[in-house]
Amino acid sequence: MSSDSSLNGQLSEKTFLFGMKLWVVIGIGVGVSIVLILLLLVMCLSGWKKSRTVSSNPPNTQIPTVSKEIKEVRVEQVTYNDFVTHDGILSEKESDKVVLHLGMNNNHSGSFHRVDRDCSSQSGEEGSSRTINTYKPSPLTGLPEFSHLGWGHWFTLRDLELATNRFARDNVLGEGGYGVVYRGHLINGTPVAVKKLLNNLGQAEKEFRVEVEAIGHVRHKNLVRLLGYCVEGTQRMLVYEYVNNGNLEQWLHGAMRQRGSLTWDARIKILTGTAKALAYLHEAIEPKVVHRDIKSSNILIDDEFDAKVSDFGLAKLLGAGKSHITTRVMGTFGYVAPEYANTGLLNEKSDIYSFGVLLLEAITGRDPVDYSRSAHEVNLVDWLKMMVGSRRSEEVVDPDIETRPSTRALKRALLTALRCVDPDSEKRPKMSQVVRMLESDDPIPREDRRRRRNRSGSADIESQNSDTDKSDNPDSSSDNRRIRSSANK
Repeated sequence: MSSDSSLNGQLSEKTFLFGMKLWVVIGIGVGVSIVLILLLLVMCLSGWKKSRTVSSNPPNTQIPTVSKEIKEVRVEQVTYNDFVTHDGILSEKESDKVVLHLGMNNNHSGSFHRVDRDCSSQSGEEGSSRTINTYKPSPLTGLPEFSHLGWGHWFTLRDLELATNRFARDNVLGEGGYGVVYRGHLINGTPVAVKKLLNNLGQAEKEFRVEVEAIGHVRHKNLVRLLGYCVEGTQRMLVYEYVNNGNLEQWLHGAMRQRGSLTWDARIKILTGTAKALAYLHEAIEPKVVHRDIKSSNILIDDEFDAKVSDFGLAKLLGAGKSHITTRVMGTFGYVAPEYANTGLLNEKSDIYSFGVLLLEAITGRDPVDYSRSAHEVNLVDWLKMMVGSRRSEEVVDPDIETRPSTRALKRALLTALRCVDPDSEKRPKMSQVVRMLESDDPIPREDRRRRRNRSGSADIESQNSDTDKSDNPDSSSDNRRIRSSANK
């Protein structure tokens, strides 16, 4: 007790610091020490974090060896001889020499224009092994990175209003069952086609994004590229690359005819590209994509007269089969397969039928359905079968084609088309077979001939029509029998 009382007495003694008691001074000293230690810890931690940040971020004068903003661009090396100068522009050589027949207002006596880039003037460097590294810049270069999707770009409604001058009527490129298409320019100067969709206003944003991304990942030379989309409020819009050389309908029947008529080679090139695009959609990707609206106005044409199929995937995107558009008629009258009337469903076989009609349209230059003609010529498919059955196939070629195709080329195209429009959908060829038929000198691929030999009654079908037509080609009579056999179905 005496020791405790003495300790308390000492702690209670007043000190020289403002007369404060000793225990008060000790408490103040301990508190100050704790604060100083905490301050030192904070300063050490902040200094350590700064040193880490400086070491991980190089100065502005130093170029980082790896950057997340830099993406690999594959550049193909091509020889200088693969390019020619054309009107002062270095361009790649092409094998397609004849594209257009020009109108009579041309000063050339033959009113015939050859696009033959192999004949362009060249510098005296033939045989040079010099190589040129070239690549096509992305149309999305220069757009804000935060809205980049990986496969494309997410646009705001404001972006597309600026691009299209508030969707001005002067910028309308076309209108169809899916919506209105406007011409526009992005802020980086890229020309685009903006499709303002109808029939799906207010569609669930998540569902729309999923379907659009599925379309966005589909890439093929003969498919129009989807660059991005816009979902804002009830607005649903798609942004495509701009193809500025019209579409097949305009070249066959519309305004583009003022620039001349498509040659036979150009038409086959366009149809072959279309067939390749459909073969890719049907057979090369999973799940497959059925177009459901193949027609001449959906076949865009670029400056090299390559086909660009548009509107693929939109049937699924707009929710075919959903309650709010179950009454919407898919396809276009004249192109739709006959089984659609019975089943109400369109599948890849329906696309093949539509392609057959498209091929006949390109061969003849006629509309699939034309009520201005006599009764037996209204329906293109029926009229052509009648002409072929009457051995008048040479008369079906579009009269605007100045240089007529060879007999063999015409028969190959006709047979391909007639097989595509076979009333029995199971007998229609796959699109990959159609591609081979259009590119091959033999109208019927080998596997098809083997299948026909094995099919009961096939030999009788090909032999029941005798042929008295004369031709320099020894295979002409067999081709004629095949064509008339298909036309009689």
